Amino acid sequence: MEPKDIKAVYFVGAGGIGMSAIARYFMHRGLVVAGYDKTPSDLTRHLEKEGMLIHYEENINEIPHACRDPKSCLIIYTPAIPAEHKELVYFRENGFEIEKRAQVLGTLTRTHKGLCVAGTHGKTTTSTMCAHIMHQSHVDCNAFLGGISKNYGTNYILSDKSDYVVIEADEFDRSFHWLRPWMSIITSTDPDHLDIYGTKEAYLESFRHYTELIQPGGSLILHKNLEMRAHVQESVKIYEYSLNEGDFHAENIKIENGEITFDFISPIENVPNIMLGQPVPINIENGVAAMAMAQLNGCNAEELRYGMRTYEGVDRRFDFKIKNNKHVFLSDYAHHPKEIYQSAKSIRELYEDRKITAIFQPHLYTRTRDFYKEFADALSQLDEVILCDIYPAREKPIPGVTSKLIYDNLKAGVEKSMVKKDDILDLVKNRDFDVLMVLGAGDLDNYVPQITKIIEDK
Repeated sequence: MEPKDIKAVYFVGAGGIGMSAIARYFMHRGLVVAGYDKTPSDLTRHLEKEGMLIHYEENINEIPHACRDPKSCLIIYTPAIPAEHKELVYFRENGFEIEKRAQVLGTLTRTHKGLCVAGTHGKTTTSTMCAHIMHQSHVDCNAFLGGISKNYGTNYILSDKSDYVVIEADEFDRSFHWLRPWMSIITSTDPDHLDIYGTKEAYLESFRHYTELIQPGGSLILHKNLEMRAHVQESVKIYEYSLNEGDFHAENIKIENGEITFDFISPIENVPNIMLGQPVPINIENGVAAMAMAQLNGCNAEELRYGMRTYEGVDRRFDFKIKNNKHVFLSDYAHHPKEIYQSAKSIRELYEDRKITAIFQPHLYTRTRDFYKEFADALSQLDEVILCDIYPAREKPIPGVTSKLIYDNLKAGVEKSMVKKDDILDLVKNRDFDVLMVLGAGDLDNYVPQITKIIEDK
């Protein structure tokens, strides 16, 4: 299907964070945009207000008339949708062009200069930082992000003048193999999605193959301490970064009075006195990678400083809701052991003398099965852990795999309990927490506004 022939776009799995960014892109182009999602959410409600037609019942009759012509309607689906989904089967059997979200993004990297951020964790924050730095600079950019930028209130940034597009490169289902980056950051390669990859070796091989896809003349900005080995085309430059060593790194880090400043060290130009707009220790390293990408593509020192100082963060990424001397409450999307470890480490650095409690909802039975000991080790940095039932997402239950696996492996001295999700609000009403975190990628975040109000009322 030629782009000029597309009159309508239908999304099977419309409410996913990555899918919604592409939906906004096509709405901006003036096309009819519709789709299905399993449940309403804040994101789907926003999309409907913006003009997208969404229904929540798996029903062919709900597909709008404008989306029933295979010659003019493109179908986009997420791999999280099962192959036997009735609407997906209908489109398949009736000759529609059906593409994964990643295929659409891949097309964009062939028509724009794709600045892609891959990694097991850190990619949403790093890509959103980079997009903000570049968008407010003279270089500018488009962006398709994996989270809602607090600076822009959306996961999609549009530029009428820039040839750059910042894309979060997702390794789930090998989706990032559709991309053809001009430049890429790889933040981390800690094994995940072993339900897809099977082994750690296959996971690392997938990232190695991804590095081969970087276009000639481009660059790879690689975290210094990764196990994987890049395999780039001959004219692709490789740079290394980390917190305190590598081509790009930070020096003179100061964490005091709720502020973080550091000097950005670079082979292009050192930039002193960087201030983090979202002062979280893990964002020093994320910021180093984001500034490296922006600097390599023409952003100057003052633009780097301004972009980092004015960066407000991403919804559900170390997202403070309350921060005062009496109470601290935040929500964090962390759902992999290494992410939990970094979140716990960062919150401990910020509030070393206060009692820190986490309410954690594990995400996926397979991930819990594969990493329950690592989850327990990471959570054991905290003073108290409250565990909810596993959020299944796309998976069926696995016998013997429950949150109790994590509970039983928490280290001695950690206060611990298990609670049903529906009892969380009563728990918060009846307790007086000092520093409270809600962790996980499931639906526990739906309770965050109510938890915020309960704590504020106290």
